[in-house]
Amino acid sequence: MAARTDAGYVFGGVSSSRTRSLQFAVGGNGNIRGHGAASGVFSGGLSGVAFGREVGLISRVTQGCMPVSSVHTVTGADHNVAVGLDGEPALDVMLRDLKISLDQPQQALEVVRATLVGLVRSGEATQPNGALHRTGNFGDAVTVRHIIGLDPGRRGVAVASAVEVGAQLTFCQRNVQAARADLMRVCAEIREELEPQDVSLEIAHAVQASELEAAPHPARRIAGAVYVSCTGRGGGHFGGPSAEMQLVRRALGDVPLTGFFAGGEIAHHHVYGYTGVLTVFIVK
Repeated sequence: MAARTDAGYVFGGVSSSRTRSLQFAVGGNGNIRGHGAASGVFSGGLSGVAFGREVGLISRVTQGCMPVSSVHTVTGADHNVAVGLDGEPALDVMLRDLKISLDQPQQALEVVRATLVGLVRSGEATQPNGALHRTGNFGDAVTVRHIIGLDPGRRGVAVASAVEVGAQLTFCQRNVQAARADLMRVCAEIREELEPQDVSLEIAHAVQASELEAAPHPARRIAGAVYVSCTGRGGGHFGGPSAEMQLVRRALGDVPLTGFFAGGEIAHHHVYGYTGVLTVFIVK
């Protein structure tokens, strides 16, 4: 889908449900340009909005997991099983990184269940914002996937995604503090990109006002924002209902803000997990 756009970019999320994922549609009956006549409840498909080139936006991905190992290169793979990392058996590398042993299976099982992998495709592994930021956090190119099994025979690690030779693989775990800090980082990056470097005293007071006092000042150039978060980040993970939205609003100011939880977050040409995707629309 991203490749079919001029900008090469889409953002959004995969609907999530305990049973079937449904869509609710209201038909425009030909009265609203771009709306079809169909209405009702649908299963499958997609809903979206296509924006023209004149619509400016900035989008950032915030990660929810923290690396607990160094970045490894996949040197052997079979479909979704990483067989070799840096020329060594993948299972041996994982056990060493996590400081566990199969001689203590119960302890090892508990640690592995709490561990995921961050993957970067081989074609994107050389990107400057690929596996890790300078701060040690994951970059935008990393997609987090679950470990779904171990292969003692081949000394491999099976993950919930295809694995290819040349890709980067990093073991990671969910971390509330790291997720909160990374969310604030992307908000700060967006503000820094939008706010002028040289500002008057009046503008400086406006953009640094408290949440209650803040207003959509022209210096911010923000017309509105959409935040898509993983269902796994909601509720008590961030401290309470709408906690993430409150953090975003506090960082961006009192601008129109909406969003939803997803079973997979979409940005660029990736489907992420345990992330948030913040998109800000710009007043040109």
